[in-house]
Amino acid sequence: MTDDIEDKPQPLLSHLMELRNRLMWAIGAFFLAFLLCFAFAKPLFNLLVQPFTWAVDWAGMGDRKIELIYTAPQEFFFTQIKIGMFGGLVLAFPMIAAQLYKFVAPGLYKNERGAFLPFLVASPLLFLMGAALVYFFFTPMVMWFFLSMEQSGGAGEASITLLPKVSEYLSLIMTLIFAFGLVFQLPVVTTLLARVGLVTSQGLKDKRKYAIVAAFIAAAILTPPDPVSQIGLALPTILLYEIAIYCARLVERQRAARAASAEADEEKTSSTDTDPEGEA
Repeated sequence: MTDDIEDKPQPLLSHLMELRNRLMWAIGAFFLAFLLCFAFAKPLFNLLVQPFTWAVDWAGMGDRKIELIYTAPQEFFFTQIKIGMFGGLVLAFPMIAAQLYKFVAPGLYKNERGAFLPFLVASPLLFLMGAALVYFFFTPMVMWFFLSMEQSGGAGEASITLLPKVSEYLSLIMTLIFAFGLVFQLPVVTTLLARVGLVTSQGLKDKRKYAIVAAFIAAAILTPPDPVSQIGLALPTILLYEIAIYCARLVERQRAARAASAEADEEKTSSTDTDPEGEA
């Protein structure tokens, strides 16, 4: 059979050795990517500050100097380490995903391998789409919302100016990127679950109202406590849920088409077998 697992069964020790080798490759790739990103941590941080610059322009403060502070001697050093780890994980993800696939591929059928590969490509692309949405739109919008709370000072009011800490600004943008990148995996996860029959498009439709409530709850947990970022995450989540329903429907149509084709082939084979060869 062409769909059979090609590799022969291996003892547990062989699987553990294979897992060790794959982990070593993945950790090595992450370590090298971490060193590279840590070496360029300051330019990368300046790149992440660019959305703050756009927010200042949106707020009509174009002549304002972009200034961030750190209040502990070690704060900016640990911020650079976080940048190195976050950037290293992003850069090393293709290698990590490849090692994961190479570990599980021998246990998959050929058709399962073919179905699994597109998701390895779609997952990082969707994550990058979510990160781009955060970088170019939501972070400037959130920072613009915070800048709008400033007070210029004057008679009867204090002068209040936003001076973000480097660690808190990095935590904000990393949280938003992680939250949006995670939410953008919803169509991929739903399609996989639909392929194995754990969810159906009708079941997702029936649970739509619960999904909307869950989207706002997840947004409140994953994002900072401001309405702009929470609504900004909840609305794309609801849209992605609708896309997930459509993806599940496509999977069901493909499954039905394959079943109809198989049934037709079976009927054709059955009619051929029952046709007497001697009649003529």
